Amino acid sequence: MNLKVIVWRQKGPNDQGAFAEYDAKDISEHMSFLEMLDVLNEQIMEQGHEPIVFDHDCREGICGACGAVVNGVAHGPQSRTTLCQLHMREFSDGDTIAIEPWRARAFPVIRDLMVDRSSFDAIIQAGGYVTTRTGAPQDANALPIGKEIADQAFDAAACIGCGACVAACPNASAMLFTSAKVAHLGMLPQGQPERYKRVVDMVETMDEVGFGTCTNHGECASACPKGISLENIARMNRDLLTASFKNR
Repeated sequence: MNLKVIVWRQKGPNDQGAFAEYDAKDISEHMSFLEMLDVLNEQIMEQGHEPIVFDHDCREGICGACGAVVNGVAHGPQSRTTLCQLHMREFSDGDTIAIEPWRARAFPVIRDLMVDRSSFDAIIQAGGYVTTRTGAPQDANALPIGKEIADQAFDAAACIGCGACVAACPNASAMLFTSAKVAHLGMLPQGQPERYKRVVDMVETMDEVGFGTCTNHGECASACPKGISLENIARMNRDLLTASFKNR
């Protein structure tokens, strides 16, 4: 396939940035999207230009490092798929593909398609852990947990922190990410002692680092490659309301 690729180029956080147009030639439909960018970068460097900077690590859809908006959609046109797992068979010969970074004040652009997502780290550091001493490791059946609760906690824990929810949200809200991290701990016995302090600390940090508010558009859940449910946001809001009464 031969494609026209329009990519956001930005030298640094303080650079204005602009779109640049390239021709990507001899692209196999079996390539992943990131492999296509690798090939395009080789072609760009052969012409004496700087390669496109993008973030990635495992390329297996589990680390959350990759991420860009492709033709206006976070992670591209295929649902429940990270950018690294998107394949070029989703496109056709002669297509024009526009690629830009996550757009959020809390995700400043480092360069080109790479953004600084350390704001997510700040939210986790505010309470996304268990510090209560729970004793020695227990037998599997020593802490009975209902299957429904276990399944919900596991589904919430599937969040990989890629930031697609923020990029898709018109308010650049991190509510889906934060609620997933709150939920998967708050529903388990080990997370109960710090449950309400956790939700207050993490939500306050989310606001402090510059994410927007949630207005229930639902775009976050649609863009999430792991299918994190909006129910986690409702659950977090209930815990936050309960915490406000407990702290009065």
